[in-house]
Amino acid sequence: MKVLMQSVDMICCTNRDGVITPIKFRISDEKEENRIVKIDRILDRKEEKLAGNRMLVFTVQSIIRGRECRFEMKYEFSTCKWFLYKI
Repeated sequence: MKVLMQSVDMICCTNRDGVITPIKFRISDEKEENRIVKIDRILDRKEEKLAGNRMLVFTVQSIIRGRECRFEMKYEFSTCKWFLYKI
């Protein structure tokens, strides 16, 4: 997997218990074109601390250009930002 750590725009859902579920995100490529990726399946959800900074890490699966892809998304609690971490 390739490490990107690129900031993305995310649409997510939060239930009554505060559990966050990512639904789809928008990412800009090198040509500044926006691509929307729908998350089909959440394979794993865990919390980690990186240099004292709490983050939620999601291993997810989507179909991109007809191929099934796995990647990791990170949610940073302190800034409320989403990142595409690995693809």
